[in-house]
Amino acid sequence: MDLPSRLTDRKRQAILKAAAEQFRAHGFEATSVDKIAAAAGVSKRTIYNHFPGKEELFAETLVQLFQSGAAALELVYQSGRGLREQLTELLALKMRTLADRDFIDLARVAIAEAIHAPERARAVFARLGEREEGPTVWIRAAQADGKLKPGDPAFASTVLQGQLKTFAFWPQVTLGAAPLPADEQARVIDASVAMFLAYFAVEGAGA
Repeated sequence: MDLPSRLTDRKRQAILKAAAEQFRAHGFEATSVDKIAAAAGVSKRTIYNHFPGKEELFAETLVQLFQSGAAALELVYQSGRGLREQLTELLALKMRTLADRDFIDLARVAIAEAIHAPERARAVFARLGEREEGPTVWIRAAQADGKLKPGDPAFASTVLQGQLKTFAFWPQVTLGAAPLPADEQARVIDASVAMFLAYFAVEGAGA
């Protein structure tokens, strides 16, 4: 990669970082391209060279946020390890993402915009759906190994992660609740894994 390309990439990342900070702090409507440009230390023209407008910049900010969270869940299924041990590790990684204040703040803005402008949210979630989530990939591999019951792995993944979100995402996003303390995180993870295995694990494979 040549120097101009690297400079362009750095400017793009600076814009996205500044945009995330502004959207978290002020919400979508109150954030302007002028504010983002000032925070990023670039001109408005530079922003428009990278993004057609504020909506596209907002969408890219959200995609990067959720993809960075998904990247943290790339736990490879290991046939020789117990399901309980692997799932506990996988949910601990998920819990770490949910406990991140920046993630929660921007997710709150995203949900508010999804309510007010669902067409904007549909485009973002369509992009996010292009890549299969780490837990879904893990579950599919465990099914292929005969350790989990056959079925839709995306459904099983939603059930698995939904337990965590009930305690460590929705109260924080909608009610401003504090992140769960470590002991409560461990309790939620343990219960979530136990319930998941009780329903989805093949008999004798839930250890």
